[in-house]
Amino acid sequence: MTTAPRLAQRFSSPANQPASGCVMKPLTVVIAQSDPKSAEALAASLHNYFKAIHVARTFEEVCASVPKHRADLLVIDLELASLPQVEQLRRELPATAVVCTHRLPDEDMWAHALAAGALDCCHSSDIRGIVLAADRDHVMARSTAA
Repeated sequence: MTTAPRLAQRFSSPANQPASGCVMKPLTVVIAQSDPKSAEALAASLHNYFKAIHVARTFEEVCASVPKHRADLLVIDLELASLPQVEQLRRELPATAVVCTHRLPDEDMWAHALAAGALDCCHSSDIRGIVLAADRDHVMARSTAA
């Protein structure tokens, strides 16, 4: 069975989760959100899907934290970083996939985020969207193979 169907099953049926309710994946994630409470809530939710979660509070912390933790995925708020900064991160850290978040993402913002190199642009509470974006890019497969 491939990873995508397992993820789809996990989202559709709690019975498919282990007794602990936590499915760990071999990924390290850095989260950067403009609202600290939102960052902590997102980190807590993503712990169910990823191996390690680190929270960065500023763009400067992101630039230091991603290489320090060898992050496979960066989830960054577009109120904390501009699209040119996202594009810069993708150039400087090509091994790190990026998912952008925003409190009110729209199609235009989504298109610009993808043009900047992001996998997706979704609401900061869209756990399913973040996990599926990482899966679509095969970040999980690359991390396992490494």
